[in-house]
Amino acid sequence: MHPFEEWVKYETRRQFFSRGANAVGWAAFSSLMAKSTTANANSNSNNPGGNSGTHSGKHIGPHFPPKAKQVIYLHMVGGPSQMDLYDYKPKMKDWYDKELPASIRNGQRLTTMTSGQSRFPIAPSMFKFAQHGKSGMWVCELLPHTAKVVDQMCFIRSMHTEAINHEPAITYMQTGNQVTGRPCIGSWVSYGLGSLNENLPTFVVLVAKPTNTEQVQAISARLWSSGYLSGEHAGVSFRTTNDPILFINNPPGVSKDVRRTTLDGLKQLNELTYKRLGDPETHTRIQQYEMAFRMQSSVPDLVDLSKEPESVFKLYGDAAKKPGTFANTALLARKLIEKGTRFVQIYLNNWDTHGNVKGRLPDQCRDIDQATFGLISDLKNKGLLDSTLIIWGGEFGRTIYSQGGLSKTNYGRDHHPRCFTMWMAGGGARPGQIYGETDDFSYNIVKDPVHIHDFHATILQLLGFKHEEFTYRYQGLDQRLTGVEPSKVIKDLIA
Repeated sequence: MHPFEEWVKYETRRQFFSRGANAVGWAAFSSLMAKSTTANANSNSNNPGGNSGTHSGKHIGPHFPPKAKQVIYLHMVGGPSQMDLYDYKPKMKDWYDKELPASIRNGQRLTTMTSGQSRFPIAPSMFKFAQHGKSGMWVCELLPHTAKVVDQMCFIRSMHTEAINHEPAITYMQTGNQVTGRPCIGSWVSYGLGSLNENLPTFVVLVAKPTNTEQVQAISARLWSSGYLSGEHAGVSFRTTNDPILFINNPPGVSKDVRRTTLDGLKQLNELTYKRLGDPETHTRIQQYEMAFRMQSSVPDLVDLSKEPESVFKLYGDAAKKPGTFANTALLARKLIEKGTRFVQIYLNNWDTHGNVKGRLPDQCRDIDQATFGLISDLKNKGLLDSTLIIWGGEFGRTIYSQGGLSKTNYGRDHHPRCFTMWMAGGGARPGQIYGETDDFSYNIVKDPVHIHDFHATILQLLGFKHEEFTYRYQGLDQRLTGVEPSKVIKDLIA
């Protein structure tokens, strides 16, 4: 939004008339601005999200009854290798160490990490695969627990993106744009659906620590930014060790009553500031102070896992008892969902396997395998799976050819944006679905491609939104998660 439009939008009646001498001039100018404002309002009259946006704790509400009311997004930072996990390519065994055909590569852009290689030798997966469930989904031997619940999952083998490097790729996956500064999907959901529990954040972020830390990627707080949406829609990062939220506890010697009195005073000062300046972020600041006060009593109980029955830890595995592990964050995500948090984002690092797949992928799979099984099973047992959408995936896939040295027992893989695998479970996603196909090299899509924007449109559909109409006016444009290029809901992914 233009700075002047932003200023006029939050100009209060008291401020307008307090300007006295300029009132006539302002009245004339405001009448001109009203034409634009009226036109915008009329053009979006049938669009709950199409006007200027909301603030002060409001949300716009869905366009139709949602199948999913809450979301757990499991992002595997670095790009998991699809042909080593879910996209089984048995014919590649006959191609070991042979050159990737030029007709398959078809001039694809390469990263600087392999563009200088003299050859691109095929590296078949060293791991065994087997079919599971009624769907017959092929799953790697490293994921025996996940294999038990494939009929609860909806697999997409034909995801693709234009981004080939991590920062733009993960930004694209999380915000719908390779350029930073846009709201992430969690913020869009917060803006659209609002809170289910006033004592907890609407949108929570957890960063799990992988067992293997051989090659981790930077995880920036920009990924859970609210961008041009109101600051209240940004993700709240919970630490997985020590105090879950910094500075939430009272300093030594400060009682709850003193804290309450202090916050009341700050609220009065902030309200005076708002009346004087009309700044919407002042309201956000007031709400953040109040939320922090309420979380002092709600968060400690939330992160206390000592009351969980042993049967729950048998689902998630013993690693769930160790703060910071993926299993621990998965269990905490279930508790957050149970308590009414709308959107939980979990990041797990170290999937960037440029080398030593043998030494790293088993650790990564061990981190997520039983915890994933436990999360799906736990939500189902509690009657929450039908209304909770679980999303799993990275920012791109990996190459079938080896980066660096190649042997039958070890290899590396570079970034590959042309095709990769993601899955969903619960929340209205079609269980037992296997959508899309890639070629024998897991290099190109041969059936039913799904672009990132299509994926986002489908998620929004599950949450009750028409993606074309779920917008926020900013800088003179009706901004949306799915961007301006054509995108579509993949109906075969919806139950």
